[in-house]
Amino acid sequence: MQTIDFQKVNKAGISIHFRHWPLQGAKAVVCLVHGLGEHIGRYDHVAKYLSAHGIASVGFDHQGHGRTVGKRGHTLGLESMLDDVDNLLEMAGMEYPEIPVFLYGHSMGGNVVLNYVLRRNPAITGLIATGPWIRLPKQPSKVLVVFAQAMNLVWHNLTQNNGLDVNGLSNDPAVIEAYLNDPLVHNRISVRTGYELLGGAKFLDVFTGTMPCPTLLMHGGDDPLTSPAGTEDFAKRNPENVTWKKWHGLKHEIHNEPQQGEVLAFLVNWMKRTCRIS
Repeated sequence: MQTIDFQKVNKAGISIHFRHWPLQGAKAVVCLVHGLGEHIGRYDHVAKYLSAHGIASVGFDHQGHGRTVGKRGHTLGLESMLDDVDNLLEMAGMEYPEIPVFLYGHSMGGNVVLNYVLRRNPAITGLIATGPWIRLPKQPSKVLVVFAQAMNLVWHNLTQNNGLDVNGLSNDPAVIEAYLNDPLVHNRISVRTGYELLGGAKFLDVFTGTMPCPTLLMHGGDDPLTSPAGTEDFAKRNPENVTWKKWHGLKHEIHNEPQQGEVLAFLVNWMKRTCRIS
């Protein structure tokens, strides 16, 4: 499948790496936002599946990730990450004018896209968040949060191991092996990135209201990295415009499980119902 890679400088002066999976005659376009430590190239198979169903895809590598420049795991903070989503949607609109636009974020990307929609209310057709970082299985202590707040003021770009257990990604050993051998994957997170994303997650974990666009929330029932209960609670608090799907027995990356075909089919069918495309 053809991919087009290019760089675009964001408003903070950082050169962001973008990937476009072009599709002539697309009926819709999906804007992909990846998770912590990974990169947009790990979604090639997702874009290929979407393309087979008439849906184009675009995405980018977060600050400090993949082929985007910068210290690994370090970003300028949540607002800057939201600005990068602005650029992604702008690019999608230029490439694919006057067709439905969906925003799709996984894990950390789920945190980002949910915050983006609630804080900036973009004109999009729908939102998809899988395994979103709304709540962690083990919440950080108040002491750790206060320490992070202080460090954010004095040494915000200090990075440390993100503590991700790769065995929690998928039930497929090949996915784990590929992740471990991927030179663009890293295990770092900076003080600022962690502190601001924790703040974004806290906002989501208490949010009560109406989602401004149709929203699909999906989570692996056996996800040990982000909390399925946190996502389910969000859906129950905010049922209007929200479709909730728990995938029993699946781990964190439901799009990288042996059942990925079922997961992506559910996603595409939801998209088609949402924007009434065949």
